[in-house]
Amino acid sequence: MSRRQQDPLRALTAEERQALEQLSRASSEPASHVARAKLVLAVADGRSYSAAARSVGRRSGDAVGRLVARFNREGLAAIAPRHGGGAVVVYGEPERGRIRAEVRRAPDREADGATIWSLSTLRRALRRAPDGLPGVREDTVRRVLRAAGRHWQRDRSWCETGVAVRQRKAGPVTVTDPDAAPQNG
Repeated sequence: MSRRQQDPLRALTAEERQALEQLSRASSEPASHVARAKLVLAVADGRSYSAAARSVGRRSGDAVGRLVARFNREGLAAIAPRHGGGAVVVYGEPERGRIRAEVRRAPDREADGATIWSLSTLRRALRRAPDGLPGVREDTVRRVLRAAGRHWQRDRSWCETGVAVRQRKAGPVTVTDPDAAPQNG
């Protein structure tokens, strides 16, 4: 005989049942979403957690119990998986945007102690700024700039890939290479 369910599935609304049934038949959705929808529907139809798990090819009824408890709290949002492990994202999009904004700014000789950016001067400027990133490392700055399509040149600071400033008689002209974007991969 199976154990009593600690957190039984609440009654599904008509909209939730319709969405779950549609999701359980979808071939264009991720397989994990389809399996979770089938699990919730099986429990809603009166199956035990272990029977519902076996119906979709899983072994553990405990995982179904956790899914049901999460579905009771979050509703249909419980079908989508959350962060599955690994390192926690420390620098999200706002922080990466802050790094990109800093490199677009020309360094101040007095405040930054440099006339061109290097990884160490960028790191120092980001750590000192009031809205900066006090714990940022050079490697993080490098990875963010590389992902933004910038690369290092020995005689210049970080610059945008495929963009060069040429001196002409009329003055400096910005030249853009149209084939540079596909090369970044």
